[in-house]
Amino acid sequence: MAEARATKRVRVVAAVAWDGPKLLLTQRPPGGPLGLQWEFPGGKLEEGESPEEALVRELQEELGVGATAHETLAVHAHDYAHGVRVEVTFVRCTLASLAFTPSGAVHAWRWIEPRDVALGDVLEGDRDFLAGLGAPRPA
Repeated sequence: MAEARATKRVRVVAAVAWDGPKLLLTQRPPGGPLGLQWEFPGGKLEEGESPEEALVRELQEELGVGATAHETLAVHAHDYAHGVRVEVTFVRCTLASLAFTPSGAVHAWRWIEPRDVALGDVLEGDRDFLAGLGAPRPA
């Protein structure tokens, strides 16, 4: 049973929100193996929750903003070296406002064009998707 739990993927949703040519990225708070890395806003799906429902809930919790979920753009699986295995569903969304009230789960936020993203500063699970949007891969 412990082996089954260890191999189970954590399902998360990533909000893909645009403001013109710029994407919204948030930065994790310091601490832990993923501290201060940039990511798409979002988080874990709760039991029985769809990715779209999780996206709306997570954006309200993390940024204090309403959102409308649209289509799923991609689903990527990633295994982190520290043992967490994730399945990330990237969902395009529109935000009700650009005036955020970040929670403690968000250290910082920024709007950035994909071509200006330094992939080395981004969660590994988001890198392939960002590269597909034009973020340059390190040489």
